[in-house]
Amino acid sequence: MTRMIAIFGGVGLLRPAPGTWGSLVGLGLGVLLHMAGGALLLVLATFAVTALGYWAVRAEVGATDDDPSEFVIDEVAGQWVALWPVSVGASLTGADILALYPGIITAFLAFRFFDILKPGPVGWADRQHGAFGIMADDVIAGWLAAMIVALLAVLAHLVFV
Repeated sequence: MTRMIAIFGGVGLLRPAPGTWGSLVGLGLGVLLHMAGGALLLVLATFAVTALGYWAVRAEVGATDDDPSEFVIDEVAGQWVALWPVSVGASLTGADILALYPGIITAFLAFRFFDILKPGPVGWADRQHGAFGIMADDVIAGWLAAMIVALLAVLAHLVFV
């Protein structure tokens, strides 16, 4: 069971680039979660999947430095964090989240950017041992991506409104 959670039901077995597949599937599920229950459901689900992912990854790798590429539960958690500004914006304005597709695309691209390049705190977290490092680098990448999404949304509204 822990392996199925870590590979997100098999998504992590998709090739090439399982992390990108995990992020893409996570993005779609995040949008569906928002549609089902708004920003609150997405935020609660993010905390739940992060905790569940930590537990599953810890059971699978222990305290080793190994971060198997098929483990994508961390990408799902990070991608959901990156989607928070779009979800909150849609909830606060009553907009259809799909109408905010530029933010959805930006959340995906910014998250992949930070997850792949691992600048600053993302790289620091990636160098940590065990489940903490595996999960934390993606959650931090999600936070950085969320900041980019929010900043670009503010700039877009200043320019286009």
